[in-house]
Amino acid sequence: MSAVLDAPAARRPGSFFKKFARGLGRVAERGIGIVIFLALWEALPRLGIVSDAYLSPPSAVIASIAQLVDTGQLWKHMAASLQRSLWGLALASFSGVVLGLLIGSSRRLAAIVDPVLQLFRQTSAFALFPVFILFLGIGELSKVAIIFWASFWPVLLSTVSGVKQVDRLLVNSALSMGASQRFIFFKVVLPASLPSIFTGVRLAGAYSITALVAAEMIGAHSGLGFLTLNSQETFQIPTMYAGILLLAVLGLVLNYLLALLERRLLRWRRGLSLDE
Repeated sequence: MSAVLDAPAARRPGSFFKKFARGLGRVAERGIGIVIFLALWEALPRLGIVSDAYLSPPSAVIASIAQLVDTGQLWKHMAASLQRSLWGLALASFSGVVLGLLIGSSRRLAAIVDPVLQLFRQTSAFALFPVFILFLGIGELSKVAIIFWASFWPVLLSTVSGVKQVDRLLVNSALSMGASQRFIFFKVVLPASLPSIFTGVRLAGAYSITALVAAEMIGAHSGLGFLTLNSQETFQIPTMYAGILLLAVLGLVLNYLLALLERRLLRWRRGLSLDE
């Protein structure tokens, strides 16, 4: 009897069901807002409060998505958008992290390049449309460049901030033990900066989806952004809302995958929770 009482909480009878109930409760709490939103969305055009010529109900949007699946158009547009956004995000993440680590580690380099970076940071990717088209044409390269430009800055700034906020006590402790600059960089500075770096990458993921619509305005014939804009021009309103919904889902999935990667790589940040 005492062995049962002394067993860890995770092994006690009923603990699994308590955790399952708590998890189910969290899912229900998060789902209430979505259910209310969908119900209002469906009711407004159905009741005639808003014309369905301007606001298609979710049922019509889902039917439009199903039609895209049946015709094979959905996978074509989804694949094109994924390829562009992932290429732009990957290039922005790599170059932003590398440049951010260099700038954050060197005060002299930061003083030299900071004015230039601040100037370019204020320049919107949308304002650079003509420049990208002029130099790169209207092919895939210009679309990736727009996404890259929009995604690059949050990664760069978060990386620089992460390096500058590394606890100086950690660096001094490593130096006092005779550690080399290379060891300090890879074993102290880089791990301590990773939380801030991942914050920038996740922000860049959101920006990559936002810039995707604008990028696909340039001579595109496929992609979710193209689907949305083309449907609006041809007044296929349910398909337009389907494109918007799919872009939102794509952004949520990308953010979830980046958050999952962050949790896997930064397990050491996890603390103990009082309800576990």
